[in-house]
Amino acid sequence: MADLIPFDDRDGKIWFDGKLIDWRDAQVHVLTHGLHYASSVFEGERSYGGTIYKAREHGERLFRSAEILGFEIPWSYEVLEKARYDVMAANGIVDGYIRPVAWRGSEMMGVSAQHNTIHVAIAAWDWPSYFSPEAKMRGIRLAISDWKRPSPESAPVHSKAAGLYMICTLSKHKAEQEGYDDAMMYDHRGFLAEATGANMFLAIDGKLHTPTADCFLNGLTRQTVMDLARRRGIEVVERHMTDEDLAKANEVFITGTAAEVTPVGQIGEHHFQPGRVCQQMLEDFNAEVRGG
Repeated sequence: MADLIPFDDRDGKIWFDGKLIDWRDAQVHVLTHGLHYASSVFEGERSYGGTIYKAREHGERLFRSAEILGFEIPWSYEVLEKARYDVMAANGIVDGYIRPVAWRGSEMMGVSAQHNTIHVAIAAWDWPSYFSPEAKMRGIRLAISDWKRPSPESAPVHSKAAGLYMICTLSKHKAEQEGYDDAMMYDHRGFLAEATGANMFLAIDGKLHTPTADCFLNGLTRQTVMDLARRRGIEVVERHMTDEDLAKANEVFITGTAAEVTPVGQIGEHHFQPGRVCQQMLEDFNAEVRGG
């Protein structure tokens, strides 16, 4: 990890509560509610050739996520959209990753935080791929997570809320310690759900199957891939899925803003060979996001 550059030790600009400030000055107090109680929502966005893919949808989801967590973002969508591009320009980002985040501030410290200021920041940086090209080519390996995606009655599952990623971090850390790239999570009922930060697709008998997004995010990349597949005449089936479906699958891949389209070579004891479907979805997705 000697070549790792900490995110707090970089130069550039970050949009923070309405203005661009020096990267190193973008700090919050240690008694910030969002830090202690996870009252924070965020987005992960990618820019291709200087254009943020699905910027409108990402922006709308950020506002919807905040609403689900019971707070209102004090800037308009239009202001935050311009801020995204201002950040990219200030940092010279053309192909990169954009991270808007909104959180409750430090006025009140306790479970209740009715009067805390809502803060917003936007950062951007170069991030070519979530997984290495070599890992993508062979298909990444997923362990089976010990943690399950919770019921909608137990957590705000349709918000991109920071707290929902705690079990993702735990799952991915354990998977990496065991030599895997990531982990697959079941949901609270025992159905297949997703990877730690990406939705999943299974190619079975010429159709593309994906778990019903009823207790995890219906990812924007997931929606894009479903549309691309249908344009190709491939039937897309959303349904509850089990281990039996893993045994039947010919190919598997995961999707997400960070992961983009990434073929999977193994999930637990199940092995797959990335082939025509993975290749086609990779090519179609790359053409889609780059306007080709």
